[in-house]
Amino acid sequence: MTEKTYPVTDEELFRFAELGRRTSTFTVLRHVRIAEQMGLSGTDHKTFDLVDQSGGPLTAGRIAELTGLSTGAVTGVIDRLEKVGLVRRVRDPEDRRKVLVEVVPRAAERFAPLFESAFGVLRDLLAQFSPAERKVIERYQNVILEQLRAEVMDNSRPA
Repeated sequence: MTEKTYPVTDEELFRFAELGRRTSTFTVLRHVRIAEQMGLSGTDHKTFDLVDQSGGPLTAGRIAELTGLSTGAVTGVIDRLEKVGLVRRVRDPEDRRKVLVEVVPRAAERFAPLFESAFGVLRDLLAQFSPAERKVIERYQNVILEQLRAEVMDNSRPA
């Protein structure tokens, strides 16, 4: 089933683009601060997040594809993530010549307190919107997320 579409004015397009740009900037800055508290760079933190979200071990090559980093840079990121106990290198059970990077079980839980204030802020923010408005916001966020995921994870479109 095709979603119904509605015309978008240039003014709306630019307004939403500007909101997205500003939101993105402050989201990145927030995560850089959190990463610093974890003893990581922003790139290390978000690379860990990608590996964690992947649902299973990844090769260093796949991490390079997902992040756009060189394989040499990915090796450094993996080294740093391994050093702080977030990931480990393991042999691929199907091809022992390959090395996979997997998230150490419960590793992310160590840093959960760094995100607690964000949940409080989010709860307060959502309380300003009706349940119906929240459904629209959630749908909008899911559509954006799927677009970004397809672009980044599938590596199918230019960034």
